[in-house]
Amino acid sequence: MNATALLIGLGPLLGWGLFPTIASKIGGRPVNQILGSTLGTLIFALIFTLVNGLSFPSGMDLIFSILSGVGWAIAQIITFKSFTLIGSSRAMPITTAFQLLGASLWGVLALGNWPGTTAKLLGGLALILIIIGAWMTVWTEEKTKENSSLLKSAVILLAVGEIGYWAYSAAPQATSIDGMHAFLPQAIGMVLVAVVYSAILTFKDKEKSPFAEVVSYKHIFSGFFFAFAALTYLISAQPNMNGLATGFILSQTSVVLATLTGIWFLGQKKTKKEMTVTIIGLVLILAAAAMTVML
Repeated sequence: MNATALLIGLGPLLGWGLFPTIASKIGGRPVNQILGSTLGTLIFALIFTLVNGLSFPSGMDLIFSILSGVGWAIAQIITFKSFTLIGSSRAMPITTAFQLLGASLWGVLALGNWPGTTAKLLGGLALILIIIGAWMTVWTEEKTKENSSLLKSAVILLAVGEIGYWAYSAAPQATSIDGMHAFLPQAIGMVLVAVVYSAILTFKDKEKSPFAEVVSYKHIFSGFFFAFAALTYLISAQPNMNGLATGFILSQTSVVLATLTGIWFLGQKKTKKEMTVTIIGLVLILAAAAMTVML
């Protein structure tokens, strides 16, 4: 792995690692966050497409790419809602764990990954480690009925949201389109969901329309971070760079930065013991992710 490939591969560490913290710091409702961040992604994707002179896809390539973006936006709305329940530092390891579980199971059931008994046993062990690691990141010394209820609600939300993240990754695989050409249509799909969601909430409460709230447009800045991460991951996963397996592992390092910045900059406090357990949990998640893509 050369230095250039490594730097590109670590792009998602910064982009996806800082995106949830920046979005939480800017504030607003989930609808403000999704509207602004998708607009930021669309602006980024438009500039990238124009600068590189990429053609706009058509037919099923276009449809599946848009559906991919729709899936991500729906999942991200759910994730933003979970932030309001348990904070980004606890929600991000859980959603990362669900995404790793979903990607692994999809690979086994649909793509024939992990051939042989040994691979399946090691893969099963990795999935168990992911679950244990996610549990450790949300472990608390002082348990209350209210906190347990909020955590349960957030876990259910994030489990449902995994369907959208799965569609984000799987939909483009139904066609022959490459990631760079899918980037702009994906952004269009994201904005479509955000606009429809915002319009529905505007109809319900015209006095709090997200279209008229300044905070929505502040989130364009957070959208640039998501777009940067998505683009660098697409480049990193190419065979002449890091390849899909290594690129995927590198992208998952973002959960560490997302969790720690949430704790440090958003006041999502943990005791010394909770912090130790959280770090061990994050290490388990990353180690298990490495196992699943190398089988």
